Amino acid sequence: MAARARKAALIGLMVLFSTAKTIAEEPLSAIDWLSQSVVLPSAIGVSSPIAHDRAVVGAISTTPLATDALPETVTAFSLDAASLDAVGLLSSSKTGLPRLLWGAGKTDAILAQINRQRTETLPALQALLITVLLAEAEPPADAGPSGRMLLGRIDKLLSMGALDQAMAMMQSAGDRREPELFRRLFDVALLTGAEDRACRRMMSSASLSPALSARIFCLARSGDWQTAAVTLQTAQAIGQISPQDAELMTRFLDPELAETSAPLPMPSPVTPLELRMFEAIGEPLPIANLPLAFAHSDLNENTGWKSRLEAAERLSRAGVISPNLLLGFYTQQKPAASGGVWERVKAFQTFEDALASGAAERIAPALQAVMTAMQTAELEVVFAELFAQRLAAVPLDGPGADLVIRLQLLSSGYQELTKDKTSADPKLNFALALAGGQVKSAAAPDLMAAAIAAAWDAPEMPPEIEQMRNEKRTGELILVAAERILTGAEGQFGDVTIGLAILRDLGMEDVLRRTALELILLERRG
Repeated sequence: MAARARKAALIGLMVLFSTAKTIAEEPLSAIDWLSQSVVLPSAIGVSSPIAHDRAVVGAISTTPLATDALPETVTAFSLDAASLDAVGLLSSSKTGLPRLLWGAGKTDAILAQINRQRTETLPALQALLITVLLAEAEPPADAGPSGRMLLGRIDKLLSMGALDQAMAMMQSAGDRREPELFRRLFDVALLTGAEDRACRRMMSSASLSPALSARIFCLARSGDWQTAAVTLQTAQAIGQISPQDAELMTRFLDPELAETSAPLPMPSPVTPLELRMFEAIGEPLPIANLPLAFAHSDLNENTGWKSRLEAAERLSRAGVISPNLLLGFYTQQKPAASGGVWERVKAFQTFEDALASGAAERIAPALQAVMTAMQTAELEVVFAELFAQRLAAVPLDGPGADLVIRLQLLSSGYQELTKDKTSADPKLNFALALAGGQVKSAAAPDLMAAAIAAAWDAPEMPPEIEQMRNEKRTGELILVAAERILTGAEGQFGDVTIGLAILRDLGMEDVLRRTALELILLERRG
């Protein structure tokens, strides 16, 4: 048995070492925390298998990632090599975006613009960015067969914490064993608890060569601890592993050693594979300080309630999980302490109880308290989606009535819910006019409102934006608009006007109004 394990380890290491030069030359991803889980046959964009003309687009699984990140079956059909970048989840009929989304744009410039988009922004702009990233669209003319646009879009989704969406994009691309795509898929599996199935696929695929750390991890997960140990020992003997990695993997394979040794220093950056290994040796890393995508690993049932709550809040704030998921965590049980997230849980549960009672005298103070708590966590829009409709039937007056109007304006039903409503608050009155498409008839109560109203006056556009418009570079215009709006929110109000005017020119009236309402009501200032 030992001889067989040693032979298997040596064969695996020969494969790894023969491609070591390729790994060293691999270009960095736009996100720096991807695990080195597979050996890449070549740099993406040169001769990667992602460019092969056997690329396929698969049917999207609707199975939740938390229980099944790697569906067994994908229905596929062939596409031309150059069409891989056109893969998306949302058709033009669903998004309203043109099939020629990128017009005469250049791939490098588009990817740079995508990478510049902030991952923490207004909820309406977050949703718009995700829509653009998921849209089916013809790739730029210079994209070629490399698949760089697809990987760039997937990486942005990963950086936003949108793991479900990124996984669905990878499923749509078809061959999940293509190294660059599988590398990302493997990390999503690690972060969502589906690593065993990912390991089985990687270790059984002839088209994938597991890197050293992934090979050892997967061998151990499968129960072949002896081959994993021999692989590590051989790598150490011939100097093909760093002392830091060797120490982590040694403890991963020897739980008793992990229990008696001083804690390891935290790596920087942390990869999903390292996260799982540190967790296995009893040294879990603090998720709150890691990139947003890592928050998904705290949603599982083995994590403490407080960690699950905080992770759900982060992901809800980013707009990448359903508001009902946060609702479930908030109402799971009674808060065990006070301060921080516990105060939000208490306020939320008190409000739900008051709302269920139907008593206005209980609902009004509870609503004020929970809104203060939601504002602290920047979760007002999520809260609005959960309760704006239900509050429409509650007879509140004074400040309570204005608070309900504010929530309804922040919800997706803002037009219908606020029809014919008025307020003595000048800011709310302007927002109501904005929601009803009558912004030019309302007095602007402050500089932000004035900048918003000016977007309806067809302001003169900078030359570079006019050029994008003439070249039908719709996707880039949307990204520039989002960037301008956020810059404007920090005090450059002219940029708010330009950004909103771009959206209006593109016919994106709903996104325009929701963004403007959030600028007025959320008072985000960078």
